[in-house]
Amino acid sequence: MTDTPASPAQRPTVVYVHGIGNKVRPELLKSQWDQALFGKDMGDASRMAYWASLRYETPLPDFRSDPLDGGPDSAAERVGPHGAEDPEEFILHTLGEAHFEAGERSGESPPGSVPEDTLTGWLRDMVYLADTLAESGHDEGPGQGEEPLLEVLPLPRPARRAALRLLVQLTFKDVYAYFFGGDGPAIRDVLKKALDGLDGGPLVVVGHSLGSVVAYEVLAELRREVQLLVTVGSPLAITEVQDRLARPPAVPSGVLTWRNASDLRDLVALDHTLRPEYAPADRITDLLVTNDSENHHNITQYLANRHVSEPVQRLFH
Repeated sequence: MTDTPASPAQRPTVVYVHGIGNKVRPELLKSQWDQALFGKDMGDASRMAYWASLRYETPLPDFRSDPLDGGPDSAAERVGPHGAEDPEEFILHTLGEAHFEAGERSGESPPGSVPEDTLTGWLRDMVYLADTLAESGHDEGPGQGEEPLLEVLPLPRPARRAALRLLVQLTFKDVYAYFFGGDGPAIRDVLKKALDGLDGGPLVVVGHSLGSVVAYEVLAELRREVQLLVTVGSPLAITEVQDRLARPPAVPSGVLTWRNASDLRDLVALDHTLRPEYAPADRITDLLVTNDSENHHNITQYLANRHVSEPVQRLFH
C-alpha cells in the first residue's frame, strides 16, 4: 500500500514578515529566506509580506547586503556624526528624527516633548547596551594574567559602535513609525493580503524583528488557525512594546505552537522570554540561539539555526 499524496488543500504554506529597514525587491527577499530556512526556493509554498515599500522609496540593489546586518562602511555612512555622541545626545537626536518622521507621515506637527509612555525607555536601554557591547572587545588582545573579553563584533571598536548604533537608530525609527507615525494599519494590511486566498492547509508564520509584532497583532485580530508561529529577534517581550499593542499580551487564539528565538546579544530582542506575559505559557517555547552575524540580528543566521528551521521543515515533509 502506498501513501496517498497530499492534496493541494493539505499542503502547508509559510508566510514571512520581514523586519526593520529597507530590503531588496520582494521576490529576491523571499528567495533568500527560503534558502536560509529550507535550503531551496519554495515557489508558491511560501509568501513574503513585504512592507518595506511603504517606508522606503526604492528597494536595495540586488547584490547589496542589508546595512542592518552590520558592517563598518555602511554603519559609519548611515550613522554619520551621531556615532561620536554620548548616549544621551544620541537618544535625543534619534527621538527628534523619529518624531519628525512620524509628524511628516501622519500630517501632524512633530510633538514638542517625548511622552513618558512611549518607547523611550526601550531606546535608552538599547543605546547603553549597544555601547557596552561595543566596548566589550580587546583590540590589542589581553594583557598578562587577563582573560580575553567577548569579541562582540569582528570590527575595530569605533566601527562596532557605529554598526550597533545604526541598528538602534533604524530599529527605533521604524518601530516608532509603526506605533505613532500612522504606518501600522498599512503594514498590517500587507500581511492580511498575504494570508488571503490560502487553501486551508497548515499555516506557518515567521516574523523577524518588527515583523514579529506585525504578525502577532494580525493573528490576534484575525484569530486564524496557525500551526506554528515563529518569531526571531523579536521585541515583543519589551514592556514598552507591550504597552503599545492593541490587545493585552496573550497567545493569539488560533496559534497552536509558538517558538520564539533570540541571541542574547541581539539589541532588538533585549528581553528574551515571552512565556511570563503571553498566556497560555505551554504553547510558547523561548529559545536562546547563536546568531554570529555582525550585529546578532541577521535574519539568515536565525533561519539557518536548526532550532528554528527543523520544526518548520518537519511540517513540509
